[in-house]
Amino acid sequence: MCFFIWLTMTLTEKDMTIYSKSTLLLSTAYLPPIEYFALIAANKFVVEKFETYSKQTYRNRCVILSESGALNLSVPVNKPNGNHTKTGDVLIMNTGKWYFRHWQAICSAYRSSPFFLYYSDELAPFFYGGFTHLFNLNLQLINKLSELLELPIKIKISTLYNKKHIEGIIDLRTRISPKFHPVFDNFPPYTQVFSDRHPFIANLSIIDLLFNLGPESKHYIREIQKYG
Repeated sequence: MCFFIWLTMTLTEKDMTIYSKSTLLLSTAYLPPIEYFALIAANKFVVEKFETYSKQTYRNRCVILSESGALNLSVPVNKPNGNHTKTGDVLIMNTGKWYFRHWQAICSAYRSSPFFLYYSDELAPFFYGGFTHLFNLNLQLINKLSELLELPIKIKISTLYNKKHIEGIIDLRTRISPKFHPVFDNFPPYTQVFSDRHPFIANLSIIDLLFNLGPESKHYIREIQKYG
């Protein structure tokens, strides 16, 4: 199968079989979308650290559901080496207390959700401004969220940048992006906060699923994997 086609299409049943036997190469992501966790929960994967940092991606942003609808939250960053800055070197600009605004937005959006109180104390420490590098913040968030979702994962981090296709590696560094349709087609509706005023929005940040479905989140992810 043409590798380029893999990066521009949603996954077919045949693709899913190949994915289960391969290692995924993914970008880092801040409070990643549900599809990200559906992928890492079912596959071996490597998180890219040495690529040149790309803007306007999930690397430093997520989407939650607020009272007004879908809301983008972006971590302000500084690239010390300009456009040549590697993802692992990207710094977080903490002076504006973005973390306080993000946590306020998350609390406002999800405090009335069924499982917010159950998980909020686990996530609150990530919003105290204690991280200097975006990559480290994202990595620890993914670890914590996987723990809360009860999804056994083992994160491997790239040791160098390789632009070329590597045998046995499925390169999704640019594919998991707000610019593209999710790699999975099946996102069964679940009751979201503000569902009385907004239609269901699929593939939001994983925290939307976690706060609304709680322990059932892992079963939802398995359904995506099974029928995606």
